[in-house]
Amino acid sequence: MSKSLKPEETEPSGAEFLPGLAVDTVIFGFHDNQLKILLLEYRNTGLLALPGGFIKNTENLNDAARRVLAERTGLQDIYLEQFHVFGDLTRHDPTPLRAIMQAKGLQPDDDHWLLGRFVSVGYYALVDFTKAIPIPDELSDSCGWYDLAALPPLMQDHTDIVRKALATLQADLDRKLIGFNLLSETFTMADLQCLYETILGQTLHRSGFQRKILGLGIVERLEKQYSGGAHKAPYLYRFISNK
Repeated sequence: MSKSLKPEETEPSGAEFLPGLAVDTVIFGFHDNQLKILLLEYRNTGLLALPGGFIKNTENLNDAARRVLAERTGLQDIYLEQFHVFGDLTRHDPTPLRAIMQAKGLQPDDDHWLLGRFVSVGYYALVDFTKAIPIPDELSDSCGWYDLAALPPLMQDHTDIVRKALATLQADLDRKLIGFNLLSETFTMADLQCLYETILGQTLHRSGFQRKILGLGIVERLEKQYSGGAHKAPYLYRFISNK
């Protein structure tokens, strides 16, 4: 057994964890006008997957998800939202995980707990791209950002999990202040519109978008103007924290 692996996770019975239950996280970041997600890569197998983990017997479900996020990004107090439970029979396929374990020098028996069927609770998270430090887990070789618009094939049903997370993110745009977690503390209206357009995958009318955002009462304009090179520099905004 590789010394880099957690013995409680690779122990055949998985006695320290809730059986058959896992968490999968879709970690979003926004950078250079692109929406990105964090993926784990298993180089010796050619497989990629969402960061995930298991729930300890002594751990709350949401705490387990927060632990996974902290371990993969190095960040605390991340915006986290549970969005769906994935439990179809078709998602169970032990072949990829067996290949991953074998690539790490493990030879699991057929009854190893990691090869069993898992129902997964999906979470999406929003992080500051510039502050996150991608960290691989014990079974993966690397952890990095991938452009959501050019996503590579993912193992098991992880592509479906990403699609569901994006649909939830789009539905939550206005009422959950998504931009608060993906933009810097101050931003221009154009920055916010670019974020919306990237998430929604469509172009928005500038004046209509501005009226909508101001009408929601979720941002406030700062007195100090943005010191750009334009003839009429745009105002900076920030989200109203109590909203």
